[in-house]
Amino acid sequence: MAVSSGEGKTAGHDPAQRESARERAGEQGLLFDERPAAVADDIGYRGPTACSAAGITYRQLDYWARTDLVQPTIRAAQGSGSQRLYSFRDILVLKVVKRLLDTGVSLQQIRTAVHHLRERGVNDLAQITLMSDGVSVYECTSADEVIDLLQGGQGVFGIALGRVWREVEGSLAELPGERAEVGLPPEADHPSDELAQRRRARKTG
Repeated sequence: MAVSSGEGKTAGHDPAQRESARERAGEQGLLFDERPAAVADDIGYRGPTACSAAGITYRQLDYWARTDLVQPTIRAAQGSGSQRLYSFRDILVLKVVKRLLDTGVSLQQIRTAVHHLRERGVNDLAQITLMSDGVSVYECTSADEVIDLLQGGQGVFGIALGRVWREVEGSLAELPGERAEVGLPPEADHPSDELAQRRRARKTG
């Protein structure tokens, strides 16, 4: 099922219920609407850095890249000497995928959500809150849509991408990045990268 819009899911206009839903949304940080600063689109981050910022393992990163769930958009691994380079947006999506998985959303639904997010501009992502009842994923672009879902009981949990944006931004401020046209030498590879290369070499050898 495609990611659904939060529009049209109004659950009624009981003032007390609506105020309660608004309070819950505020407590969960789902109404975070500050516009984040622009990010450089020519800065890439290696696999270990992407893992650290997204809170995932290298095994997860490698599997998601190989199965086309989240591919690095700055540079894909090509041959034993090259390394994947992930953009800020890629890492944002990686972190969202991790959170959706942690809350029990199916991989099929996550793939649909990721495909939907890929079609969005970077600035648009910061204004979206994803809500899910554990079965479907809903896109909300306004506080009213978030509140409607919470009030109707459809939105069991939510992820405000603007807040995730800030978290990733804070993490990457302390981690190394590199411009896409300036790659580090292969001997600077992370041990996990070397392990992945050896596995690939065995498969193709």
